[in-house]
Amino acid sequence: MLESLLSYGIWVGIVLIIVGFIGLIKGADWLVDGASAIAKRFGISDLVIGLTVVAFGTSMPEFVVNMISVANGSTDLAITNILGSNIINTFVILGLTAAIYPIATQKRSRDFDVPMSILAGGMVFAFIMLRPLVLGKPEGIDYIGGIVLLIIFIYFLYNTFRHAKDHPDEAGVEEVNVKPISPMKSIILIIVGLLGLVIGGELIVKSAVNIATRLGVSEAIIGLTIVALGTSLPELATSVIAAYKHNSDIAVGNVFGSNIFNVFFILGTSAIINPLPAYAGIELDASMAALGGVITWLVIKGNRERKVTRWGGVILLVVYAGYLTYRLLMV
Repeated sequence: MLESLLSYGIWVGIVLIIVGFIGLIKGADWLVDGASAIAKRFGISDLVIGLTVVAFGTSMPEFVVNMISVANGSTDLAITNILGSNIINTFVILGLTAAIYPIATQKRSRDFDVPMSILAGGMVFAFIMLRPLVLGKPEGIDYIGGIVLLIIFIYFLYNTFRHAKDHPDEAGVEEVNVKPISPMKSIILIIVGLLGLVIGGELIVKSAVNIATRLGVSEAIIGLTIVALGTSLPELATSVIAAYKHNSDIAVGNVFGSNIFNVFFILGTSAIINPLPAYAGIELDASMAALGGVITWLVIKGNRERKVTRWGGVILLVVYAGYLTYRLLMV
């Protein structure tokens, strides 16, 4: 059925991708609502729900797209979905948010989350470059790299929970508003949410591959642009609205927390399931994923208020525009 629809052309593929994004976003929302309500009934605190159910739920679009990409052998799409999302999170979402209104930062974010995000991009670059030198194998990330990434993710979770317990006022998560939902409705929301995620992910992956084939471009370019932007749309909308309301204090923690989750958990899991070979331009993309954190850190440390200033936001947007232009010209 899906293959027959895709045979009609690129525009049908674009429509299917949009439908897929709607399924991903709504599916993630329903899953979080249902799971949060059940967790609340078991007496789990709002803080823990925010650090687990909500945090995992907001990254479910990237996770599902990656799992389906890996299962279908579209490994370029799996890597670029993550690197592209991290690049867009930092340069576009954080840059646009700061350009609208300067973002105050918490000590935890600038001293832990930002450096960890820099490490995430740096490790992808290191795995790509060191694998041929150390193992004598082609560039890429295999199950060994995936295991290393997951170990670091476990450390990140441990550190985050410990900090949240010791400093609940600096937990760095949005206030959780768990809706009072009956157990039956909660289960239905979880099931429907999972279905929405899977169906939406399937539509996106197969449509993206089809569009790349028809346009004669690599899956990597589609992953860095259309897919990465689509999976980051909820964060973009939330951050811009928060900035407009002058309420974007936790934007830095949210952006870099998502970046850490994307690389160490999602990319790590993907590499364990199926080795991820390198593609043309991956060194630049991994470097950009790390550079976003470096620029943000320098901007924060460059002013007494420890904010991501408006000019810092403009710098991030300009650098991204230059990168995207150069990346597209490489095609």
